[in-house]
Amino acid sequence: MWIFSVQRRCFHCSLSVTKKLKGKTATEQRWVLRQLKDPYVKASHAQNFRCRSAFKLLEIDDKFRLLQPGYSVVDCGAAPGAWSQVAVQRINSAGTDQGSPRGTVIGIDLLNIPPLDGAHFLSNHDVTDPATHGKLQELLPRGRAHVILSDMAPNASGFRDMDQEKLITMCLSLIDLAEKILLPGGSLLCKYWDGVLSHHLQEKLSSVFSSVRTIKPDASRKDSAERYFLARMYRKPVK
Repeated sequence: MWIFSVQRRCFHCSLSVTKKLKGKTATEQRWVLRQLKDPYVKASHAQNFRCRSAFKLLEIDDKFRLLQPGYSVVDCGAAPGAWSQVAVQRINSAGTDQGSPRGTVIGIDLLNIPPLDGAHFLSNHDVTDPATHGKLQELLPRGRAHVILSDMAPNASGFRDMDQEKLITMCLSLIDLAEKILLPGGSLLCKYWDGVLSHHLQEKLSSVFSSVRTIKPDASRKDSAERYFLARMYRKPVK
C-alpha cells in the first residue's frame, strides 16, 4: 500500500511538472525547472513570503542588524512586496509586538504592489520622480527614514553591459533620494550587478557613507552577477 501511494504521488508530480512545462520555450522550461528545485522558492511558499528574495534580506539583516523596531524604512522597487514583508516584521510596523516601538514601511514601484498590513505602498510611482520624493517626505515620520532598501532592477534587454549600466544608474539615483530623506547615520542597501561600473557606484557611495561593503547572500544564486552594497553611517554632502 505504501509503495502504491508513493508511486501515485510521483505520477501526479510528473503530471504537474509536465503541465507547467507545456507550451513553454526552452528558456522558460529551464526557468520553471530551476524554480521547482530551488529550496528558497519552496521555503518562501512554506513561510508565506511573496517571493524567494525575502531570504536575501533576512540573511543580511540577521548578520548586520539593519532593521530595528521603530525604524522608518523605504523599500524601492518593492513589488511584489517580499522585502516589505521582512521589514514589517523586523521594525514592528504592524504593531504586533506591543512592547516594542512601531516603525514605518513605505514601498515604491512602477508596478502594482498588493496591499500588506503594516506597509504603505506607492504603486505606479517612479522612485526618481521629485513628486514621489515629496510624497515620501509627507508619509515618513518627520519626513526622514533610517533605512533605504533597493532590490530593484531594470527589465532585462539581453545585453549584459547595457542592463548593468541601467541598474547602476538606478542605484545612483538613490544617493539623490538619500539626500532628501535619509537621516544622518542612516543606511542604504542596494542591489547591483557586478561589472566594470561597480567601482564607480562604490566610490559615489563612499563619498557620503562612512562604511560601504559588498555582500553576496547565500540566497543569491551562485551563477548570478547579483551583489549588494551595504552603505552605513550616512553623512549629508556639504554644498
